[in-house]
Amino acid sequence: MCGINFVLNVFVGYNEVDMLRDDIKNLIARALDAKAQKLLKSAKLDIHVEHPGDPTHGDFSTNVAMQLAKPLKKDPRILADLLVDKLISDSRNLFTMVEVDGPGFINFFLKSETLHEELSDILKKKETYGKLTTGKNSKVNVEFISANPTGELHIGNGRGAFMGDSLVKILTYVEYETESEYYVNNAKVSEQIINLGKAGQGKSDMYPHVKAELKEHPQLEKKVKSAKTSADAGFLLAQHYQKKNKEVIGRILGIHFNKYVPEQDLYERGLDKKILNLLDKKGRVYSKDGARWFQVGKRQDEEVDFVLVRSSGAPTYILSDLMYHWHKFKERKIDKAIDFFGSDHHGYTVRLRRGVEALGISPDSLEIILTQFVRLVDGGKEVKMSKRKGDFDTLEQLVDEVGLDATRFFFLQRSPETHMDFDLNLAKEQSEKNPVYYVQYAHARICSILRKAGTVPARAGTVPALLVHPSELALIKELIKFPEIIEDTANDYQVQRLPHYAIKVADLFHRFYHDCRVLTEDKKLTDARLSLVLATKIIIKHTLDLMGVTAPEKM
Repeated sequence: MCGINFVLNVFVGYNEVDMLRDDIKNLIARALDAKAQKLLKSAKLDIHVEHPGDPTHGDFSTNVAMQLAKPLKKDPRILADLLVDKLISDSRNLFTMVEVDGPGFINFFLKSETLHEELSDILKKKETYGKLTTGKNSKVNVEFISANPTGELHIGNGRGAFMGDSLVKILTYVEYETESEYYVNNAKVSEQIINLGKAGQGKSDMYPHVKAELKEHPQLEKKVKSAKTSADAGFLLAQHYQKKNKEVIGRILGIHFNKYVPEQDLYERGLDKKILNLLDKKGRVYSKDGARWFQVGKRQDEEVDFVLVRSSGAPTYILSDLMYHWHKFKERKIDKAIDFFGSDHHGYTVRLRRGVEALGISPDSLEIILTQFVRLVDGGKEVKMSKRKGDFDTLEQLVDEVGLDATRFFFLQRSPETHMDFDLNLAKEQSEKNPVYYVQYAHARICSILRKAGTVPARAGTVPALLVHPSELALIKELIKFPEIIEDTANDYQVQRLPHYAIKVADLFHRFYHDCRVLTEDKKLTDARLSLVLATKIIIKHTLDLMGVTAPEKM
């Protein structure tokens, strides 16, 4: 496995794990003269290396010559030509060719020997292949789902649920000290809890599903009806729903939180008053029309300022969240908080960042991921969902209908900022049209091949050198992207990379299986191809594990 320890590692994004992308970044950095290095460092620019969409443009490509052309006042192609001359002399024989393309791109074509070496590394490291130390000595808190305890988890909660759970697995894999957390919005002073209690006591129609729920639980109904206040009644109902949801989260969804933080506990400790006092001392709180406002700028402005405590005395959601983030950052000393919110919180995130900054918490340490809405589609028609009307489908019902693996995979496929149509028919289909079935079938086929082979091939040495067929090399090239997938996802939290990567690996494996007979009369060739099959199994299973999806050995 290749790796260069170079002085510019600090600004080219090098990780302790060896990966070809980092090797190429370091080679480029080494080829730059002192002036170019200084420009990159002062501008805090990373050397960008990517996989071209067109394979005729190489296995890797960089636009560094175009990045530097303007500040260096040089033609990008001339600069690229100069860099290529240095790269070729210092490439450690990794490439068949390094070329200048277009306006100044530099394309790298890997030697098959380089690919064989990488394949051997997968077989050697197995499930630790691609393991990074990005998060070492850093504490990150990932808070997700956190559905209001006013009913059962609905289908829309699935986006944050499975994205958050998968992100926790990835961040843990790159050695962050990771906490997964659920914030239980059950404060008695909350208007939603009071309204929930009113619904339970027959004083409101806001939550119609409560009536049917109480009929199924007569002991709870008795307690709710006899509660002294609507807040107490709502708190009892919230406890009931949260208990049910916690059971579903663990037993049905397969998600296990490190911590559940009840909002009511923080209020009982008086943290809300502490936050108000802190902000007041900093001159960020003022009173108007009986309410207490947060002052965003130097002057009071109702268009940008926001209410912390309503004129009724009830706190707003933003005060609760400021209290909660103070608890995480100042009391529990986390370094980074990642919150999953619904897309309807878009404007709210700006307020939250303003608030935490006023409390002396860097807004850069708070990452908010907004998840868009989900449509459930059955037979080409949308299935209507309405939590308030009580006719919505629950997340538990969806998992029961299509299975946990399909539910997870489908939810993870789309980026959080895009709307999602969940196709019930496709999720239930047992064919290659169903992406999760397609990937799992690849893993099962691999297991079948290995069972028939009866022995595990050599893990290193010269055996992989026999792999020269285009389908073999294409599969290897995809397998060795795994460390990059992990690194990029740990940096930007876009977990949809995992299912897309799994599908690509499965696709290339099926193509290889079609083009190249694995079990042949040529023992050395058989061992070489079994090496590739085994490496593919390692990567597919690891990718599915990080998604929380099973990798069946038989289908």
